[in-house]
Amino acid sequence: MFNNKSILITGGTGSFGHQYTKTLLERYKPARIIIYSRDEQKQWQMQQQFPQKEMRFFIGDVRDANRLKRAMRGVDYVIHAAALKIVPVAEYNPMECIKTNIHGAENVIRAAIDAGVEKIIALSTDKAANPINLYGATKLASDKLFTAANNMAGGHKAVFSVVRYGNVVGSRGSVVPFFKKLIDDGAKSLPITDERMTRFWITLQQGVDFVLKNFERMYGGEIFVPKIPSMKITDLAKAMAPNLKTEIIGIRPGEKLHEVMCPADDSHLTLEFKDHYVIQPTIKFTHREDDYKSNKLGEKGTPVKQGFEYNSGTNPQFLSVSEIAKINDENL
Repeated sequence: MFNNKSILITGGTGSFGHQYTKTLLERYKPARIIIYSRDEQKQWQMQQQFPQKEMRFFIGDVRDANRLKRAMRGVDYVIHAAALKIVPVAEYNPMECIKTNIHGAENVIRAAIDAGVEKIIALSTDKAANPINLYGATKLASDKLFTAANNMAGGHKAVFSVVRYGNVVGSRGSVVPFFKKLIDDGAKSLPITDERMTRFWITLQQGVDFVLKNFERMYGGEIFVPKIPSMKITDLAKAMAPNLKTEIIGIRPGEKLHEVMCPADDSHLTLEFKDHYVIQPTIKFTHREDDYKSNKLGEKGTPVKQGFEYNSGTNPQFLSVSEIAKINDENL
């Protein structure tokens, strides 16, 4: 479905944007791939990596509504990946996080509707479910904006959905490159915030493939959540440095012991499919009614039990130390 289409990726110079671009060029024949981001150095480096004639690079910030409108002219699909994501940074710089993650989301929505974009998927995070930190709260607000955008679009063709998943192996700012640098620098121990801590774990390619598939599945208004394994932070440390001790340093500002992707409070809206969950919109759309129990690919979903919660601590699938080590070796 991406052949001869123009695709714009906000925050496109990040880990996701690189892998999504690589995958699109390998599997499809897009008319244009537009990388929209504010970092000229990263854009310049990405231009060297992807010199293909289909590539376009726009310097711009999602806070800049006029620049977004210009960038989206003639665009068919948008992936909104731009965000301020580092939890402690957001805690200490709340207004900046709000400007990018909430006001920026609104700008993306308005620009997409005005430009006649067909499909828009926003990337979310497990931290948006029952948020306890500012980053999660801003992403929850963004999720709500993208759901409600289906009403804002009115008679326009634009439809909006959200993809929510957990920690990405080796992504910038994540724990894996942090541990790796400590190990390479000869650290005598690895800092662990709490030995009970668990996280959902997904590879970058799995995240990209899930987003690609959901462009085909979506009606608009859904939050798509993949079924992925969990891992214990202590097992990650063992997988990366089996001979190093760990040091408990305490939970950082805004950090959780376990992450949630489908909250119990949304169980009445949650559908289970073979390899993913769908959280249906909490609001009714004024111009259409969709049966989310069967998506546009014909896949069938069933309601979960009341009170169901998809939690990294109670997830039935956990990675072993050897499995974590193998995934790290393949993805770093």
